[in-house]
Amino acid sequence: MRKIIHIDMDAFYASIEQRDNVAYRGKPLAVGYSGPRGVVAAASYEARRYDVRSAMASKTALRKCPQLIFVPARFDVYKSVSRQIMEIFHEYTNLVEPLSLDEAFLDVTENFRNISSATQIAQEIKQKIFETTNLTASAGVSFNKFLAKIASDQNKPDGLFVVKPKVAEQFVETLAIEQFFGVGKVTAKLMHQLGIKTGWDLKQRSENELVSIFGKTGYIYYQNARAIDDRPVESHRIRKSVSSETTFDRDIDNLEELAIILDEVAKDAFAYIDKKGFKGRTVTLKIKYANFKIITRSQTFANYITNYDTLYKAGYELLQNVDLSPKIRLIGLGVKNNENDIDWYDAIQLRINFEED
Repeated sequence: MRKIIHIDMDAFYASIEQRDNVAYRGKPLAVGYSGPRGVVAAASYEARRYDVRSAMASKTALRKCPQLIFVPARFDVYKSVSRQIMEIFHEYTNLVEPLSLDEAFLDVTENFRNISSATQIAQEIKQKIFETTNLTASAGVSFNKFLAKIASDQNKPDGLFVVKPKVAEQFVETLAIEQFFGVGKVTAKLMHQLGIKTGWDLKQRSENELVSIFGKTGYIYYQNARAIDDRPVESHRIRKSVSSETTFDRDIDNLEELAIILDEVAKDAFAYIDKKGFKGRTVTLKIKYANFKIITRSQTFANYITNYDTLYKAGYELLQNVDLSPKIRLIGLGVKNNENDIDWYDAIQLRINFEED
């Protein structure tokens, strides 16, 4: 049976800011932009007491917590700390699957230290992370990725939770449906309408029924309800797309003005394509309107996108066929269909924008 650990840093961005600035410690803090279209990228635990959460509009966060301190993101610093953490992981195994800068799965069934207990390894990793970075992490330990990830959320912050095989199904039965992998707000609402509120409720539904309602994902829900997850820890991940986007200070409905902004976005995206030799054939334009409705338009080419002119021209042609009357607040451009395996850190989004959802 496999031994899987999920490590999740506690309030990673916010904790780094508090670590590096004494004045922020013990105070409600948000990483992000406090302007009219700002959004909270991360919140400290002090801010979470006021129900301030990541992805929340900044104006909402300030309404909930008027004394909230906003600090700009320092992604170079976060990336540097993340590398330190990943190096610690690799002291135990090469089977490390990063999910983001601040979390990863580790398969320690066989490990460099020949430690039989995955719980002991998780404890050691947590201690080494703290000694190296002065930051805390939470860990979940189990025999598959689904359970390990849920376990890491049980005792945050600085927690360690183990789900053993004998109690796995019973543990899953007690979970709120929102804790299941792939169940977002929309899916959770639908499940509640169907009377599915817990893992036990989900377990009462047949595989055919779940697949008929949720498609292929229904099969995953059926398996997870029984504490089953056969996904391996993948140490090499292939980037499927490259994209760049930007949110405007004001809503725009002028094609010429949008074309100028599209030019900058296309340059951002193509700079990465050119530097890394990324290979893709499908160009996708993303538009978010003033009413927050999002649409995408795509065009696929016979050959790979190898020059900026092709990328921009494709994006502009797609833009010309977009309705501008509702006014636009965000524009993005990307290329899909990758065939190259690249360094995971370079796969981070080129430009990160804080915006309302």
